[in-house]
Amino acid sequence: MLSLVMKIIKKTTIEDIVLNIQNNGGDKGAFIAQYRPFIRKAISSVCHRYITEQDDEYSIGLFAFNQAIEQYSYKKGKSFLAFAELLIKRDVIDYIRKESKHNLVFLKEDQQEEIVEMQVSLTEYIKEMENSNRKEEILHFQIVLAEFKITFSELAKESPKHRDTREHLIEIAKIIIKEEKMMEELFRKKKLPLKHIEPRVRASRKTLERHRKYIIAMCIIFANNYTYILDYIRGGKHDE
Repeated sequence: MLSLVMKIIKKTTIEDIVLNIQNNGGDKGAFIAQYRPFIRKAISSVCHRYITEQDDEYSIGLFAFNQAIEQYSYKKGKSFLAFAELLIKRDVIDYIRKESKHNLVFLKEDQQEEIVEMQVSLTEYIKEMENSNRKEEILHFQIVLAEFKITFSELAKESPKHRDTREHLIEIAKIIIKEEKMMEELFRKKKLPLKHIEPRVRASRKTLERHRKYIIAMCIIFANNYTYILDYIRGGKHDE
């Protein structure tokens, strides 16, 4: 009886509402309307100005929030709003970058001096936007890592030093993310599904346990498609 009462009074989370909407059991329009201030605030932090619902950037952010509702799952971390904010800022930054380049193309040839000045300003602005986008990715990555009780300092300390080892562990992570059953166990239980992994890979349990944090981190990165972090990994910028 007590457990039944507790279930009734248990507060419904934002994540519960989103999953309910995905299953056609909730009012998406009403949910989006409720979070319009959140959307504007996220956009404003990128644009550094007040955002109205008539701004083009607002339309971009609104669409990104809708995408967040459709794409959210346990793989994106416990917080829907953190995931939604990442998508909103990423899309708005991409929009601003594309619009800036587009506007530069339509300047006349006799405005050469102005074109040069704008190219310099645009390059600096794009760099600033990319840095902002990169920070948002890293922040979201940090939030999801914390759910597994892994810190950046621990990850840096325990990451393999040799490229061959890293590449092997990355391949293991790719095997995991392709299997929904393994991914679900990983994100639900916050630990590697060793029983399912061992028969699929050329690595001992001891090796898997020793590199547990790195493999989990790679699974999080691939599951969330962190653009900048993936570029860094593929570029091998941390090779010795």
